[in-house]
Amino acid sequence: MAEETKREHTWGPRADNVLIGKDIQRIDAADKSSGRAKYSADINTPGTLYARLLTSNQAHAKIKKLNVDPATQVEGVRAVYVFPTAYDIETGESKELRWDGAPIVAVAADRPEIAADGVRAIEIEYEPLPFFVDEEDIEGAKKAEEETGIKRLKSLGDNKKGDVAAAISDAVVVHKGYYGVHTISHMCLEPHGSHCEWQGDDKLEVHLSTQNVSGTPGQFSGALGLDETAVHVQSDYEGGGFGSKFAADEWGIACAELAKAAGKPVRLMLDRATDLKIAGTRPSGFIEVTIAADSEGNIVAWDSDHWGTNGTGGGTVRLSGIPYVFDFANRNRKATGLVCNTGPNRAWRAPPHPQLCAMTQTAMDDLAAKMGMDSYDLFMKNLNQVSKGLADRADVYRDQMKIAAEMIDWKAKWHPHGKGGGNGPVKRGLGLALHTWGGGAGPCSCLLKVHRDGSVETFLGSQDIGTGTRTVIAIVMAETFGLNLDQVKVNLGSSKYPKSGASGGSITVGGVSSAHRRAAQDALWQIFDLVAKKFNVPADALAARGGKIVSGGQEVCTWQQATALIGPMPLEVQGVNGRGTKDGLTSSTVGGVQMADVSVNTEDGTIRINDFVCVQDCGLIIDELTARSQVYGGMIMGISYALMEERIMDNHTGRYLNANLEDYKVPRIGDIGNLQVKMYQPASEYNRGVVGLGEPPVISPGAAISNAVANATGVRVPVLPLTPQRVLDALQKGGAA
Repeated sequence: MAEETKREHTWGPRADNVLIGKDIQRIDAADKSSGRAKYSADINTPGTLYARLLTSNQAHAKIKKLNVDPATQVEGVRAVYVFPTAYDIETGESKELRWDGAPIVAVAADRPEIAADGVRAIEIEYEPLPFFVDEEDIEGAKKAEEETGIKRLKSLGDNKKGDVAAAISDAVVVHKGYYGVHTISHMCLEPHGSHCEWQGDDKLEVHLSTQNVSGTPGQFSGALGLDETAVHVQSDYEGGGFGSKFAADEWGIACAELAKAAGKPVRLMLDRATDLKIAGTRPSGFIEVTIAADSEGNIVAWDSDHWGTNGTGGGTVRLSGIPYVFDFANRNRKATGLVCNTGPNRAWRAPPHPQLCAMTQTAMDDLAAKMGMDSYDLFMKNLNQVSKGLADRADVYRDQMKIAAEMIDWKAKWHPHGKGGGNGPVKRGLGLALHTWGGGAGPCSCLLKVHRDGSVETFLGSQDIGTGTRTVIAIVMAETFGLNLDQVKVNLGSSKYPKSGASGGSITVGGVSSAHRRAAQDALWQIFDLVAKKFNVPADALAARGGKIVSGGQEVCTWQQATALIGPMPLEVQGVNGRGTKDGLTSSTVGGVQMADVSVNTEDGTIRINDFVCVQDCGLIIDELTARSQVYGGMIMGISYALMEERIMDNHTGRYLNANLEDYKVPRIGDIGNLQVKMYQPASEYNRGVVGLGEPPVISPGAAISNAVANATGVRVPVLPLTPQRVLDALQKGGAA
C-alpha cells in the first residue's frame, strides 16, 4: 500500500501532462457541426404541439377584460393557459403588468401558425397606468415620483473612507466626469424554452434549455404539485445561456400545464422579440465622479454618485465594486436604484463587472489625460492601490500589462489624447482596462465507472452550455488514466445523474475537473493495488501512461490487463467537489488586461477595431484551445456592448423599440478586427490549480475601447454603446467635430 503522502489528490508536474494544457478539439464538435446534436428546440416527439404567447403591449397596466374563449374555438388549438402572474382566471382579478412583453396567455396548437391565430383571437383590454422607462434620467425619475406618487428612487446606500474633501483640496490635478453604460438584453442563439411531455398523470419529461439541469426539477415539481423525483430534466446541448437560464421560468411551467391539458407533448420556445423583452437584461449604470491625483499620478481621492436600474426591482450595479479593481485611501461613493417599467434583469456574464469597469477606469484614463500622462503609466503606478483581496495579484497585473503592451506596441503607438492620431478625419488611438473575477470551483458530484474491458465513463447532472465542459471532463479522465480521449465517455445533461451545480459564475470547470480528478485518481489507486498484488510490484511505483501500467519506465501490463483484474462488475467511484473546497486542485480570483487600438472617423462617427489584445490568467488550464476560445468570445461580446448593443425604450409609449434581430445590433465579422489572446501561464499559475474563465474576458472591453476612442479624438464619448450618433454628438460638444 502506498504511503498516505503519495496518495494526495494533485495535478502532478506540468511536464508529465500529455493532454492537460494542450490544444484539444472539442469532442462534440462533429455532432454540433453536423446537426446530430439535438437541442431542446429540436425535440419533436410524435404528436408535439407548438405554443405561442400573448404578451402585454403596455409598459404598466392592468387588464380590464380578458376573454380566451375565441382562442379555444380556433380549429387546431388544443390548450390555453392563463399566466397567474398576469390574471386570475377564476376571480377575474388582474395583476399589474409592469413591463412591455409580460406574458399573459399561452396557446398550444397543432402548428405554430395555428397557435399564433389562437393568440390573435384572444380579446383583451387594458387599463393603462403611469410608467417610467428612462434609466439615465435620474432627475426625470424624481419628477415622475413627485407627480404620480409611485416610488421611482431607491437608495442603495453610501460608503465613506478617509477625508475626501481634504484630499481633493490638496491634490494637484482634479477631474470631474460623467460616464455610463446602457442596459443590454440577453440574446442567446437558442431562445429560452422547453419541450414537456407527461408520462401518465404524474411523470413529467422536460427537455429544457438550461444552465441548471440538477436544480430545475424541483422548480417544476413545486409549481405543479409533484414529487421532485417525478420530474426528469434533460439538456443534452444548450445554445447559450450566459446567466439567464437557471430557472424553469413561468413559461416552462406554462408549457407543462399546456401539455397536461392537451394530453400531448408541447414545445414552447420564446420567439425572439419576447425573448429579448422578458428573458433577462444586464442593468444599466451611470455615474458622476470626481477623481484626484498628486503630481506623480498617485490617485488620492475618489468621490462618486451612481445610479441605474434592474427594472421594477429598483436595484443597480453594486456599491462595493466602485472604484473597480482599485481602492483609494480617501473615497466616497453613493448609489441609487431607479424603479423603471422595464423588463427584469438576470445575471449576464460577469455581473456587474462590465458596468463597474466602464464607470471607473474611464475616469482614471481621463485623469491621466488631464495630467498629460500616459494612461499605461498611471494604471501601472496605482497598482499598489488595488482593492482588498487583489493585493497578491498586483504583480500579475504588472506582468500582464507589460506583455499586452508589447503585443500591441503601446509605447510606439501611444500619443496624448487628441494629439497624433492622424492628420485626416480618421483618428487612431489606444486604450486599456483591467479586470478581475472569482471563478472558484462549484459543487459537483459524479459517478465514475471503470469497466473490465478498459473503457471508462462518468455520469453527472451537470450541463455543457457550449463552453466545452464535456471535453474538459474527458481530458481530465483520459490524462489521469493514461488513455486517449476516445477511450472515455462523458454522460451529462440528465437530472437522473448525480447532482451537480448550475453553470454560472465561472465555477463549472473547477467543479467538474476537481471532482473527476479525485474520482479518477481514487479508481486508479485501487487498480494499482490490484496490479501490485498480481505482478508483485510496489503499488507506489506504478503509473498509467499511454495505455499501459508502468513502473520505473518499464511496462508492467497493459491497461486492459489491469482492468481485467477488477472482476465482473465495473469499478465504481464517487467524485465530489463541494463549493469552496480547498485541496490544491482549484483556486479562485483571476486578473486580466485588455488593450484596444481603434480608428475613429470624425466625419461619420464610426469606430473600427484595428487590434484588440487580451492577456488573461486562470490558474491551471485544462484545454488551452477552449480557454482561448472563451477569451475570444468574451472580447467579441465586449465589442458588441461597447459599440452597438443596447436596449432602446420609448419614453412616450414605454415600449421596447428594437426587440428584433434587425435593430438589436450585434457585431459581424467585419466589426471585430484583429483579436490577440495570450494566456498568462507561468508556473505560479499552474500551481494554483483550476480557476474559472468564462466571465473575466467580457469585463474590460467597454472601458478599453472607450479609452481608445478618447485617446484618438481627445473627446470622451461618455455613455456606452459608442454609436456613431453619440460619437458625433460628443465631438460637436467637445469642439472637435
